[in-house]
Amino acid sequence: MPSTVIVGLQWGDEGKAKVLDELAEKADIVCRYQGGSNAGHTVVVAGEKYKFHLVPCGVAHPSKTCVIGNGLVLDPAGLLDEIRHFEGRGLDVRSRLVVSDRAHIVLAFHKKLEGLAERTRGAGAIGTTLRGIGPCYTDKAARIGFRVADLLRPDSFRRRLASRLADANAIIERVYGEKPLSADEVAEPALAAAKELAPMVGDASAVLNRALDEGKSVLFEGAQGTLLDIDFGTYPYVTSSTSSVLGVCAGTGVAPWRVNRVVGILKAYTTRVGGGPFPTEDEGDPGARLRERGGEYGTTTGRPRRCGWFDAVASRFAVDLNDAREVTVTKLDVLTGEPVVKIATAYRLADGATTDRFPANLEDLEGAEPVYEEHEGWTEEIGSARMPGDLPAAARRYVERLAELTGARPVRVSVGEGRGAAVCWGDPAAGGSG
Repeated sequence: MPSTVIVGLQWGDEGKAKVLDELAEKADIVCRYQGGSNAGHTVVVAGEKYKFHLVPCGVAHPSKTCVIGNGLVLDPAGLLDEIRHFEGRGLDVRSRLVVSDRAHIVLAFHKKLEGLAERTRGAGAIGTTLRGIGPCYTDKAARIGFRVADLLRPDSFRRRLASRLADANAIIERVYGEKPLSADEVAEPALAAAKELAPMVGDASAVLNRALDEGKSVLFEGAQGTLLDIDFGTYPYVTSSTSSVLGVCAGTGVAPWRVNRVVGILKAYTTRVGGGPFPTEDEGDPGARLRERGGEYGTTTGRPRRCGWFDAVASRFAVDLNDAREVTVTKLDVLTGEPVVKIATAYRLADGATTDRFPANLEDLEGAEPVYEEHEGWTEEIGSARMPGDLPAAARRYVERLAELTGARPVRVSVGEGRGAAVCWGDPAAGGSG
């Protein structure tokens, strides 16, 4: 298997983890390249659920090396808790995990500042997970952040922290009227975790490039989805990192020509968590049914996801941006039982104009009315389907229409939770045809 990127083509929660888990069996290394503990993946193995936040999901496969790239921001104590959790379930993590010494770290004042900022935004809140991700990325861009390597030198870390914390506390006290944080309550949890994490810390970029030099295969794993990308998503209702394929190289130290394959993930309908425009959201009974049948609750927060119909305008934009001509369609089975399934093929804007392009302007998106195609639904259960001919004709036509509208070629179509519960539409890497 060549070096491959798995990227979500909607607002996250597309079901990337299942595809990652299946492709991880063929990879030598699984590498996470962006985001933080504000996102999660859920993998079902032998009927058991494994929830991942920072640790790459390749850890569920014995012998696979897992890498946390420099593009992440990580909470050291949170990472250690996750490692211990998986060890408690019988997985060997420490001997197989490499944590980039250049990854930035989330500290207590980042979480405090994010929570206070969200509170004051009121109805305009972005809907963050309050894990301190945004403020940590802000510090990184402002060149006042802290990296994993800094934790390995406690004395100099404490000296630098004193200055940064003084500034953070000034905002906490004077702007928000809250109690300041002490240096010890910020430093101690991070430094204690760092002692235990130290054997896993290293030059992740060197590990990846050496593996590629040796002909090994690397699977690059992102979090969130393209429509939450800091540059190309529905700004400002986005995450704070590059969640599209464009983040791979900067987040790992691997050159772009070493990435050979992009596999996009599209859910058969659309979901979103948090605030921001969502043109195809259905706030009625169909949306509620999709939420319950699809188990649309956040892996990290448990928050109910907003649900709606497939948005071909947004998805085509994401396919083009990532050059994701090969896609896996997930959760087709969730649409079973719907008498009518809809696809948005264009938007009608507030000024009456119709467009099939995804607007950059937030007001255009907020006022956009989807122009729908309606398709016949199906009632047959499809969980046992493994080839296109096993699906009801209406389900086949629906998938084929998604492909036409997005310009992407389906490779697999997920029809259930577990490993192997998918229809093979033709895998280019395996020489199949669709």
